[in-house]
Amino acid sequence: MPPIAAPPPAARSMSTRAETLYGTAAAEPQPLRFSAGALSFELVGGDVHAVRIGGVEIIRAIQYLIRDRDWGTLSPAIADLVVVQDAIGVTVTYSATVRDPDGAALTYAATIAATNATLDFTVEARAERDFTTNRLGFCVLHPAHLAGTPLTVEHGDGSVERATFPELIAPWQPFTDIRALIHQQSGATIACRLDGDTFEMEDQRNWSDASYKTYVRPLARPWPYVVPGGSVDRQSVRLSIEGAAIATAHADTSITITPGAPVGTMPRIGLAVSAAEAAATLAAIDALGAIAPQDLLLSVRADAGEGAAEIAALARVAACTNARVTLECVIAASGDLDEELGTVAWLVADAGLPLDGIAVFPAPDLQSTPPGSAWPACPPFDSIYAAARRAFPGIALGGGMFSYFTELNRKRPPVELLDFVSHATCPIVHAADDRSVMQTLEAIPHIVRSAREIIGAAPYRLGPSTIGMRQNPYGSRTMDNPDRGRVPMASVDPRQDGRFAAAWALGYVAAGEAGGLETLTLGALTGPFGVLGPDGPRPVFSIVRDLAALAGAPRRACRSSAPDRVLAVASGDHMLLANLTPAPCVVRVEDTSHRLDLDAYETRRIAL
Repeated sequence: MPPIAAPPPAARSMSTRAETLYGTAAAEPQPLRFSAGALSFELVGGDVHAVRIGGVEIIRAIQYLIRDRDWGTLSPAIADLVVVQDAIGVTVTYSATVRDPDGAALTYAATIAATNATLDFTVEARAERDFTTNRLGFCVLHPAHLAGTPLTVEHGDGSVERATFPELIAPWQPFTDIRALIHQQSGATIACRLDGDTFEMEDQRNWSDASYKTYVRPLARPWPYVVPGGSVDRQSVRLSIEGAAIATAHADTSITITPGAPVGTMPRIGLAVSAAEAAATLAAIDALGAIAPQDLLLSVRADAGEGAAEIAALARVAACTNARVTLECVIAASGDLDEELGTVAWLVADAGLPLDGIAVFPAPDLQSTPPGSAWPACPPFDSIYAAARRAFPGIALGGGMFSYFTELNRKRPPVELLDFVSHATCPIVHAADDRSVMQTLEAIPHIVRSAREIIGAAPYRLGPSTIGMRQNPYGSRTMDNPDRGRVPMASVDPRQDGRFAAAWALGYVAAGEAGGLETLTLGALTGPFGVLGPDGPRPVFSIVRDLAALAGAPRRACRSSAPDRVLAVASGDHMLLANLTPAPCVVRVEDTSHRLDLDAYETRRIAL
């Protein structure tokens, strides 16, 4: 066999560039862009995205989704794509096939037809044999910037409800039995009509998605469920735009960042250490010292059998840092609370682990309880926190949720019994493409504002928050990702290795400006959520180090003329900026001489 030729230099260069940005050479599918008069949209993976009139986004996405029994998204194999463009508009047709984890196939035929004032998306699906799913059908995403906008909801029984898109994040479905959603935007009336099943809305900002999602099949119905073999399911979504034309959005290649008035202090920066990563963290202890985080969040799963060995390993890490040490402990909460927490306290003392605080989470709360589901048996929060006080007297007690704001919003702790409240976030619960992940930053101001409404002035510790998912509250496991793709609900995400994660992390800090955060935990030192990779520091390492150096310093507000493209953090005489896009951009810092050329996902530190 002749030797395999090396790729040409240009190909190697492109691969290296992609790996630098995303941690993988695998490229995302490029969107197909279509327009019909002032209406435009993109087609990605068979779904409609970024529906715009005159360049202004009116609908974030119309997706036809099939979820497996763990809420994993099944990717369709698309064939027979045909596009017909004429003077009236554009029509796209295709066929697609998905398979559930048991190998059962479901095929569907899709038609998307658009004119200058309408967009119709119709799908007819057929199961070859019994097909198991948690959801089969359309999801429509209205962008989060519509918060507070008047909304008319037409219901299946013919009634009409006058409402608004929720401003604070709604814990449960704000609207059910939906047939149409009608809102006004820049003088135009946008109507979204749904047919083929029963639809309801959830506030996806709960999961840090920057959207309100209207989806098929109420969650109160049983799931997973079986689509019978041979059955046919037909659904459709119709958008219509009436009235005054929406003003055209002008593309501006330059972006202005305006430093403003003081807004509290920069948050303390934390890193998490799981028992599984304790040895690796200890081996890289010099790197931990170089970052000098203010907080170390040690995580132990007592409910899963972690005990003496794991706590001893965490104690060895804690002994090598001057950071404030908090133990994050998940307990079974199925028996005597004093006995269970007393055992943890004895193990902590025996290991010589000095604690500044403990956060206690009952294992039943690790799995989300969707609307219509029965809450699992769990002791009340006040009993858990009282037992924790007895076991760990004299140190700060935290609570909230091990998982995400969703669960905190739905099961709110008695804040008066706690010294701090915490929860995490994850940007790949529902989608994992690059654009969707960066768009989650738009939801962070909504989350911290809504959290403050719940917890008041209590110290607010946010995180661990990384791109990868550390625990799946919505299924039995996180998703496997052996090929290092962009996979929803996966613990391993390749972008942690690239500049993408650094830009996202800095954007996260900027987006949380209004939260008055005491601590922000940005992942770990090692492992899949680490700032260190197998070959050394990842790009996110320097961002976390720089943020840790600014912790506690007076913070200045930063306003971006294009917050979907560039975000910034300012403290004293320093500013950190992040380009959130794959395109280079020009940034001007107001009232300074700075004019910066930022490369794709580049982060930069400047002196003001």
